[in-house]
Amino acid sequence: MTATTNSEFGEYMQKLATKAPPFAPTAVYDPDGDCIEFLASPEVFRAERLDDLVTVYYGQETGKIVGSLIKGVRRFRRQTLKKIPGFVIEIEDGPVKLVHIFLAKLWTTKPEAGKLVGVTYKKLIEIAQSVDVKAELSAV
Repeated sequence: MTATTNSEFGEYMQKLATKAPPFAPTAVYDPDGDCIEFLASPEVFRAERLDDLVTVYYGQETGKIVGSLIKGVRRFRRQTLKKIPGFVIEIEDGPVKLVHIFLAKLWTTKPEAGKLVGVTYKKLIEIAQSVDVKAELSAV
């Protein structure tokens, strides 16, 4: 077995990168982590926790919201069913539009959470609607 040089490894990695498909907005549910990761842009980002459900991703270059991480999806679904039963249909197993999850959370957010939280959820709703992504929750 021969060792690979740094330049050979670099060339190999460049070839792999050229085969990558172009970016498309995505939302992926991870049943092991019970979370949905939503990416609306390929921009490098920093993460900032918004509340007990959502961590918002802000682009490092633009400072705009480019995605989010929704944690505790199972718990959120159980709590939401009790608070706003009209969302039962929207948050059942199968493909779920992220806009519905963000709307449900916005509707159940208490006023004392602050204006920034409400504004941020409204922006997440706008972005989720514009890219129209869904997460498959059949494994929940």
